[in-house]
Amino acid sequence: MSTARRAKITALGTYVPPRILTNQDLEKMVDTTNEWILERTGIRERHLVDQGVAASDLAVEAVKNLLKSHPIDLQEIDLIVVGTVTPDMMYPSTACLVQNKLGIHRTWGFDVSAGCSGFLYALNSGAEFVASGRYKKVLVIGSDVNSSMTDFTDRAVCIIFGDGAGAVLLEPTEDGEDYGIMEIEAQIEGMGGQFLYMPGGGSLHPASHETVDQKMHYIHQDGQQVFKYAVKKMAEMTERVLQKNGLSGSDVGCFIAHQANRRIIVATADRLKMPMEKVIINIDRYGNTTAGTIPLAMQTAIEDGKLKKGDLVLLAAVGAGFTSGATLLRWAY
Repeated sequence: MSTARRAKITALGTYVPPRILTNQDLEKMVDTTNEWILERTGIRERHLVDQGVAASDLAVEAVKNLLKSHPIDLQEIDLIVVGTVTPDMMYPSTACLVQNKLGIHRTWGFDVSAGCSGFLYALNSGAEFVASGRYKKVLVIGSDVNSSMTDFTDRAVCIIFGDGAGAVLLEPTEDGEDYGIMEIEAQIEGMGGQFLYMPGGGSLHPASHETVDQKMHYIHQDGQQVFKYAVKKMAEMTERVLQKNGLSGSDVGCFIAHQANRRIIVATADRLKMPMEKVIINIDRYGNTTAGTIPLAMQTAIEDGKLKKGDLVLLAAVGAGFTSGATLLRWAY
């Protein structure tokens, strides 16, 4: 009989495409400056795919990098969960495409569409499947090609987004282990859909000459509304997770938030009274990679020596929808 256990992250792999778009490059494309972008967002550069490279391709490369540090037999994978809002196509799911490209047999999977909360929601979903006791190895992937839906004449949007992916392996904890995912908080508030969305391409506005002419297949964003909500909600969700576990910001070893805007992350850390040396920020190098940001920030934390086995880690994200969430876990490797 299956026994419920916590899910723990046992491996991590990330990938960004090699092509870089800097703020100086954007100065030549739209009416903006390097200084303005840095002040408002904290971004210096972002990575973009070449034509023909899709979300499934980035996801596969992230998994391959995971395997370099943690070799496993991919045929043991029970489930693939992919967080993305830039699937290769409407269907089949990106999870199906990843499964096929990696040659994994006798598995199943699905996509999670939660905007910038995509990886966190996919992680939480995968963790519940592991905790059920029925699954022993779950691949959780966040992968987005934001450049595919970015209007590079819209200076309010094109400065923000980049392309990238990350993957983690979830496995059940062993007897007596104190690692793994401890607490999950998540919430959706659909009223926020009017402030961050892509109107074209779905059943409401299927692709046509009109939708293309009206640029309905690009990201549409009310930046001020999104910023206000994100600052409020990220602080609210993280505080809720900590309070439920009798913890404060000072108890957390590492805070890894979705990398949408440096000011949002700093404001949340200040409200939690968390020292900035515990806060991971790499938005300057990658921009907002949507579902890719949290695993990419995990990789940065490890490389900088700020994430070690046994650390208490707080994850948080706010995304289109609106979606929001926070997850508390103890790092397992």
